[in-house]
Amino acid sequence: MLEYEFMRNALFAILTVTPLFGLVGTMIVNNKMAFFSDSLGHSAITGIAIGALLGVTNPTISMIIFAVIFAILLNKINDSKTSSSDTIISVFSSTAIAIGLVILSKNGNFTKFSNYLIGDILSIVPSEVITIFVVAIIVLLFWLLFFNKLLAMSVNTTLAKSKNIKVKLLENMFIILVAVIVMLSIKWVGVLIINALLILPAASSRNISKNMRQYHLWSVLFSVISGILGLIISYYQRIATGPTIVIIASIIFFATYFLRKASED
Repeated sequence: MLEYEFMRNALFAILTVTPLFGLVGTMIVNNKMAFFSDSLGHSAITGIAIGALLGVTNPTISMIIFAVIFAILLNKINDSKTSSSDTIISVFSSTAIAIGLVILSKNGNFTKFSNYLIGDILSIVPSEVITIFVVAIIVLLFWLLFFNKLLAMSVNTTLAKSKNIKVKLLENMFIILVAVIVMLSIKWVGVLIINALLILPAASSRNISKNMRQYHLWSVLFSVISGILGLIISYYQRIATGPTIVIIASIIFFATYFLRKASED
């Protein structure tokens, strides 16, 4: 399998991006942001469409710019408490997809970008691997500097504010990082399933973890295992890599879920 350069590139990408999914996913699950990350993934369609409309040659650039604006706006409106969080996020998600599909269908570009729906990690090139590696370093530095504050915010926002933590600034920094990670990865993973890769490893880890250290460790480990096994199985069975990774992650989730149930009985 590793005789081919495209497979080596795919493996390097998985070894770089899956630990990020596992790490960031813990905070997304903690803060009950599953709908938020799902909506963010769907916004990629609109980012691609706007980029195509403006003649942007690299769709990733337009996706990142739109996703950052989308995430900050969504977070701001979500804080207004004018409606329930899930309602706001659902409205934003549906609107983003609809606008993107309308623009792409009008200009006849939908077929050209349809591969973004399911992703193709085998198309990754070394320059893209380097980009995600740089982002991984930035995320790790952010985690080391601000993890305690992020954890305090996830436990109790009021308490975090009383400790002079700049809650809004950290929230925006976190969602921007999530937006960048999602948009850089969506070409390989796919719009339809990228949220599963953010949520499933962390949710699986939560089933069996007894403390925060275990929570992060198992989440990263489950994410990496899902990625590697998914790549290997998809190669030999000649099936799509992204969905295969999600299936492996789902199996791990149900295994940990029933393991927890068995230990409780």
